Amino acid sequence: MEKLFCCMPLLLLVLLLASIDDSTQLQSSQSQTLLRLQQLLYYPKVLSSWNNFTDFCNSEPSPYLTVVCYEDSVTQLHIIGDKGSHMLPKRFSINSFVTTLVKLPDVKVLTFVSLGLWGRLPEKINRLSSLEILNVSSNFLFGHIPHELSSLACLQTLILDENMFSGELPDWIGSLPSLAVLSLRKNVLNGSLPSSLSSLSGLRVLALANNRFNGVLPDLSHLTNLQVLDLEGNSFGPLFPRLSNKLVSLILSKNRFRSAVSAIEVSSLYQLQHLDLSFNTFVGPCPTSLMSLPAITYLNISHNKLTGRLSTNLSCNSQLMFVDLSSNLLTGSLPTCLKPSSGTRRAVVYAGNCLATPDEGQRPVSFCSNEALAVGVLPHRRNRQSKFGIALGVTAGILGVILLSGALFVVLKRYNAKRTATKASPRLITEHASMGYTSKLLSDARYISQTMKLGALGLPAYRTFSLEELEYATNNFESSAFMGAGSQGQIYRGRLKDGSFVAIRCLKMKKSCSTQNLMHHIELIAKLRHRHLVSVLGHCFECYLDDSTVSRMFFVFEYVPNGELRSWISDGHMGRLLTWEQRISVAIGVAKGIQFLHTGIVPGVYDNNLKITDILLDNNLAAKISSYNLPLLVEGLGKVGQIVSRSGPKGTPSIKDEDKIDIYDFGVILLELIVGRPLRAKGQVDVLKDQLQGSISADDGARRSMVDPTVHRACSDQSLKTMMEICVRCLLKDPLERPSIEDVLWNLQFASQVQEGWLQNSNSPSIRGSPSPAASSLPPPSRLHITTLESPRDSGYEEHER
Repeated sequence: MEKLFCCMPLLLLVLLLASIDDSTQLQSSQSQTLLRLQQLLYYPKVLSSWNNFTDFCNSEPSPYLTVVCYEDSVTQLHIIGDKGSHMLPKRFSINSFVTTLVKLPDVKVLTFVSLGLWGRLPEKINRLSSLEILNVSSNFLFGHIPHELSSLACLQTLILDENMFSGELPDWIGSLPSLAVLSLRKNVLNGSLPSSLSSLSGLRVLALANNRFNGVLPDLSHLTNLQVLDLEGNSFGPLFPRLSNKLVSLILSKNRFRSAVSAIEVSSLYQLQHLDLSFNTFVGPCPTSLMSLPAITYLNISHNKLTGRLSTNLSCNSQLMFVDLSSNLLTGSLPTCLKPSSGTRRAVVYAGNCLATPDEGQRPVSFCSNEALAVGVLPHRRNRQSKFGIALGVTAGILGVILLSGALFVVLKRYNAKRTATKASPRLITEHASMGYTSKLLSDARYISQTMKLGALGLPAYRTFSLEELEYATNNFESSAFMGAGSQGQIYRGRLKDGSFVAIRCLKMKKSCSTQNLMHHIELIAKLRHRHLVSVLGHCFECYLDDSTVSRMFFVFEYVPNGELRSWISDGHMGRLLTWEQRISVAIGVAKGIQFLHTGIVPGVYDNNLKITDILLDNNLAAKISSYNLPLLVEGLGKVGQIVSRSGPKGTPSIKDEDKIDIYDFGVILLELIVGRPLRAKGQVDVLKDQLQGSISADDGARRSMVDPTVHRACSDQSLKTMMEICVRCLLKDPLERPSIEDVLWNLQFASQVQEGWLQNSNSPSIRGSPSPAASSLPPPSRLHITTLESPRDSGYEEHER
């Protein structure tokens, strides 16, 4: 018995040693490393069970905490904190955390999720040379993705979701030979994707959703193992990407794709189960073959501009459980396979189309045809029905062009003002050399914010009108609403449902008009909005369904109540004529309108064939140019940006003098403002120009004898002299000798200031005796020539060689 008792401790010792041999014992140093990580993480709840006696390698794994060991080293470490964890305290150091982490040299898998980590990922992360999987999602890490990750040759999975990483996706990402999963969802990464992505032949998951990436996607067809592509919530586009045919899940929603959905690309996706193309601007025929892909279970193509006529006999995959076709431009009938039946639990959404279903939420067929034309897609031809109204949409990006172009005007205005301030005496009217403006100047926020004030102040946003709206406004275009007709169509007066008055111009279109040309024209016309232009408020198209061609185009203009300028000068508007100050103000307004047409948009609008009958006055007697060179597709007019010359037998004017054609027309308007009588007969303009030239060098009485008798005693001699000099200069035969519109504006404003001072002190000798800013730049009378006249356009003076 005693021998047996003495042997028992030895037996227990053997059993104990055997037990120890069956379990893995972690190195003491690595145990201390894990405890140090617990301390650096400020003892999160998920690590509350760790202490000096913890057997890390033999602990029961959980979904939130797992330590995996091989022999005596940690090879996997998974720590997942509470969702929505707060950022660790300020004392936390990501550098110390990684420094401690690299003391686990054999670790292959690291998962640190929702632990409140913050800071820039340190470069020393590359010391974890055995690392195969790194997941640090749902933390507060920021800065660029460190280049040192490129040295981790064994890295297969990189998950950095829901952090604050910024900058572009680095080109070196393509140098990770083993990378199979790249997930960077919900960061602030930007720029276009590097072409090196195409070299990751082993990539299976590419998830870049909800960043700020943009541009055309690189060719992804070489990623022959790619199964999941998630690009939701970026600005990729406009072309549909080239894809691997092994995709199982494809998410392109909430981007800027605008091309047609490639039928070739999608028909080859025989493994595709989940497809989401929603909230883009995809155009063209709806690829109905998507519904019958062999593996498809989820299909969402909602909120696009997809067109086409669905039929009841289309086929669907029996496994298809969810379909969303809503908010497109689809016509026809809902396929039978998508209708509710007792044998399926399929969810189908199709509101916001033009389908022939009794359900609510469908639009009229005309709407879908309307919008299809607006995006450059001809609607499906049908032999029945007559014509319908078409309202064309206009892109919002135009605003950026308007702002940028308008900034040039502001810069030039400031430049002229600065020249004025630095000179003691008024400047001469001279041509400026061309000036260059730096990109910094154009992008300066101060100029941009001021430019916004230059354009269509007080005008509603540009929009499309339905034909029904215009018919309501004009009482079906009845004769009482007819205002007149000219070379650019018939004009009607209308009143919209909100009570506002408008002018509606109706144009008959040529059969040869293409949708693409129409869109170019509309984009340019939509830019022509300025306080001194009768601006376009919107448009409407009418077309025939049988051949999808536009038959009539309607433009809706703001209505200007006080009529033509001429009626306030020479025709006697209800016994009231404009004062001299008002005439100068009108001239300034017209000049500003011309300046906007030349420099406020790209391309500029020149050769506008301006007449005084084209100048209207609003409620405040501010001038508005009502007829300018709109790029309308009517007989005799050219393409967008083309100059239709009337300057002489040589045809199109050169770039140097194309803006001077409108200067001549402005001179004629200014001449009628001065003399106060209509200029209609041939030769009147040139005769009066010679008379003005002679009176400039004569005495005050001679000059006043040239002026409208109703105002000749109410104008300053210096103001009158300046106006005459500008007028003569504008009417010079040689376009290169005419002043620029900026010089014209400066001198008109000078005349206005002089007149204002004269009114305050009409006997001031300093005002009467000061030299004109334009005087010394005038040519001698012998250089002036009477020119031949051409046929008149509509009303007003007959056209001269300009």
